[in-house]
Amino acid sequence: MLIIPVKEGESIDKALKKFKKKFERTQTMRQLRKRQSFTKPSISRRKEMIRAAYKLTLQTDES
Repeated sequence: MLIIPVKEGESIDKALKKFKKKFERTQTMRQLRKRQSFTKPSISRRKEMIRAAYKLTLQTDES
């Protein structure tokens, strides 16, 4: 749960802006989306290997 301290006399717009910034920094939505579906560790490792191989081919093609 995010807690945003609001000073007395502070506008709602400013408080909302603080909330949005804190929400993005804590990466709450990313965590929620990740928890919705479980991926096996072997599958995530395979994706990492494929991504690394792709990046390597891009680097070698540029040189």
